[in-house]
Amino acid sequence: MKLKSLLTILLLFAAALLLSSCGHAVEARREGCKIKVGIVFDIGGKNDRSFNASAWEGVKRAEKDLPICLYDVEPGNPTSIEPAMRAFAEKNFDLIIGIGFAQGPIMQKVATDYPNIKFAIVDGVIFEADGKTPMKNVASLVFREHEGSYLVGMIAAKKSKTGVLGFVGGMDIPLIHKFETGYAEGAKSVNPNIKIIDNYVGVTDGAWNNPGKGKELALAQIDKGADVIFTAAGNSGLGAFDAVEQYGRDENGQARKFVIGVDSNQNMVKPGFVLTSMVKRVDNAVYDVVKEVLDGKFQGGFHSFGLDKDGVAYAMDDNNRGLIPDDVIVSVDEAKRKIIAGEITVTDAMAK
Repeated sequence: MKLKSLLTILLLFAAALLLSSCGHAVEARREGCKIKVGIVFDIGGKNDRSFNASAWEGVKRAEKDLPICLYDVEPGNPTSIEPAMRAFAEKNFDLIIGIGFAQGPIMQKVATDYPNIKFAIVDGVIFEADGKTPMKNVASLVFREHEGSYLVGMIAAKKSKTGVLGFVGGMDIPLIHKFETGYAEGAKSVNPNIKIIDNYVGVTDGAWNNPGKGKELALAQIDKGADVIFTAAGNSGLGAFDAVEQYGRDENGQARKFVIGVDSNQNMVKPGFVLTSMVKRVDNAVYDVVKEVLDGKFQGGFHSFGLDKDGVAYAMDDNNRGLIPDDVIVSVDEAKRKIIAGEITVTDAMAK
């Protein structure tokens, strides 16, 4: 028992040193801050240009707009998550944000040990010990990814010349199945005979940070006829961007193969090769929960973001505007209206 306690103290001390080293600049600049916010990223890190990057954009915007002191930790490996989270709690932070469903069991333990600290988790749902009651001090920020994926599936099917689409998922889990199922349903609403080739990078946390494997899977799908590939794989998905770029452009200057980005707007990663991106507004959700804590309006429990709240969307900008005809946009926006109105029901693979 003593050895376990000593180990815990050492872990907390190490994490505290890490927090101190990365937080001094922020603290010096924002001496008048009213709340302290700590964010613990997923293994992919805040520069993955996808899921974590969107969360980072949200808290950085909050730091700019609001009187907060912001601290962040990029764990590097799963064992570093809990010590970092506990170090924030020990320092009596006003809000601790965890990025990714994998942090759920850890946050459940830490939030139980610190009931007076407010927590938020992206893509996770935290319950009390009974497994049914949402924890009062944890805001669970969840998204209806299947709705946005339906729309990009329509765009992919309308763009495809081969009638074959690809899907590269990161970790083979129900959450990512939501993306795939919505994508397939949207594509089949355009072409009932379209073929979807799906592959997953792996079954461990490492599946989010293996772009080499992502490229390998994407190239294999292209070999089987896929000309548009939707990737929901974090940093691993960037390999699919490299794969489509490898096939270059045709005589008209248009890409021969396309990728669809995810979470953040990734249209600018490989301009001309990215058909669109299925955007999850993690940035807005994170910003909002920070502001709610600051304003004394924090509420634990479920916070769901779908097409109706612009929680998910497809991205249009100067990088892809010439790739998608106006009539496609009209039909996709009509489908969006019908989903919001309940006239189209997209399958939620996690609800099965």
